[in-house]
Amino acid sequence: MLTIESRKVSLLKGITWRIIGTLDTIFLSWFFTGDISKALKIGGIELVTKIFLYYIHERAWSLSKKGKKEIVTVSGSKVAEDKHSRSVIKGISWRIVGTIDTILIAFFVTGNYSRAFEIGFTEVFTKMILFYFHERVWLMLTRVK
Repeated sequence: MLTIESRKVSLLKGITWRIIGTLDTIFLSWFFTGDISKALKIGGIELVTKIFLYYIHERAWSLSKKGKKEIVTVSGSKVAEDKHSRSVIKGISWRIVGTIDTILIAFFVTGNYSRAFEIGFTEVFTKMILFYFHERVWLMLTRVK
């Protein structure tokens, strides 16, 4: 029998990812707007919206077996573990959702399409790299031995 990732793990992953992601967004927003108050506002709004969106994303992925490999633990039970390709695909799917959210929030706060797209599209690169490493760390933390 394969185990499905728990809701608690999904929630904890969402919280840790959001801390990393919000700090990245605040930095990029400050860099592109030159205004720390707008950067903090964008990051603050995003903190709320993305925790919710990330939880939904994690729950959807936890229902899928795509990109999982079956391993047998020392005790003889079978568990499913993510392959590297699954982490990459999850990163891409999350980044699509996250980028749209960031662009909308940045436009709402700045009123400037250009700045909103600069922030959102730069995040495509920074967040995909950060997300991949976040996924791999969580895999090490939750690996069943």
